[in-house]
Amino acid sequence: MITETVNATRAMASAKPTRVRYFMLSLVLIATVINYIDRVNISIVAPFMSKELGIDKVHLGFIFFAFAWTYAFALIPGGYIADRFGSRVGYALSLGGWSVTTMLLGLSNGFASLFGFRLAVGAMEAPAFPANARAVTMWFPERERGFATSIYVMGQYIGTALFSGLLLWMAMAFGWRVVFLVTGGVGAVFAMVWWRLYRDPLQSMHANTAEIDYIRQGGGIVASKKHVHFSLRTIGRLLCYRQIWAICIGKYASTTALYFFLTWFPTYLIEERHMQILKAGIFTVLPYLGATAGILLAGWFSDWQIRRGVPMSFARKLPLVVGSLLGTTIVLVNFTTSDIACIAVLTGAFFAQGIASTSWAAVSEAAPVQYIGLAAGITSLSANLAGIVTPIVIGYILQATGSFAWALNFVGMLALIGALSYSVLLGPLHRIVMDDATTGRT
Repeated sequence: MITETVNATRAMASAKPTRVRYFMLSLVLIATVINYIDRVNISIVAPFMSKELGIDKVHLGFIFFAFAWTYAFALIPGGYIADRFGSRVGYALSLGGWSVTTMLLGLSNGFASLFGFRLAVGAMEAPAFPANARAVTMWFPERERGFATSIYVMGQYIGTALFSGLLLWMAMAFGWRVVFLVTGGVGAVFAMVWWRLYRDPLQSMHANTAEIDYIRQGGGIVASKKHVHFSLRTIGRLLCYRQIWAICIGKYASTTALYFFLTWFPTYLIEERHMQILKAGIFTVLPYLGATAGILLAGWFSDWQIRRGVPMSFARKLPLVVGSLLGTTIVLVNFTTSDIACIAVLTGAFFAQGIASTSWAAVSEAAPVQYIGLAAGITSLSANLAGIVTPIVIGYILQATGSFAWALNFVGMLALIGALSYSVLLGPLHRIVMDDATTGRT
């Protein structure tokens, strides 16, 4: 009798879905944190590096610029790599490649080597976010995909907020070269961890049948279709869909705010608001915490709506529209002289940007099954074009006006354009179906 009871208990336990998908998500989050640390580490060590190597501001600007160019234009090939080889192989190659190149930055002896290695880091990082989108689309059912997306996107905020101070201390205590060697070394080790531990659902030895069925029945793509064809025409076919264009425009708009905070925000606090460096350093962290809260809240709320029977299209679009509209409030900072009110407004605006960053979930819902990585690469390219344009446009505005007022108005106007794109152009959100015979239509 006891034996039968034990066997029955074991049978019930085996029928209970495992939660391997959350372990895989934790791997994606860690990889994303490393990704962003290796993007910003050069800006942290720049004062020490430029002084030792005698690099002037113009050449330093070119070094900063190098990453954005290669990263943006390698995103479509990076998306193809994620589709062709899968998240396991694609991410391992990408992570290992950019980590080794980051370590080589620590051995640089002048402008040419720094510029060249930063070009390489940008190109090597390109498959990362398409592989993220592919992994979450395969591992999570529709009702959980928004929050899962929020978790890994959160890495771009917490990586910058939590580790910038540590890297600055490291540069001051041990030298700027150590920062590159350590951050690159951590990434190289994690590339091996990723290769050892990450698997797609059907290749996982730990996800039981109940979890696989749960993901599949909930709309997860547990097995991607065999990659059938890729050419420039494939990109053209994807761009025939209004969903792709709307997400591209919306992501460009919200990423404009992100790059304001990544590039000009400290300068704004010190030069426009005349804050002391220590005070500015403390205040700089607050908007990143706001953005983290925004992305987590939006992802949870979107999934909660779906679980309560709200149509997926509405549940995914609502945070995008609301976040973009709230992002326009950044212009209110032009009407206050209080430092506390200023940071409150900017934290709210970056909170809104975090909400709008759930657009990655929209990509996961709309992308054709066999081109998840490629669709993510296209939309990510549009977002990262903002990384090229925004710092330059704001620089010209500052040169022409001598004030950040119209720079902040520029960011606010882009947020309004994003809201219009998501609310009017996007239309009903659904998965695009493509095959070799598909010519694509809106």
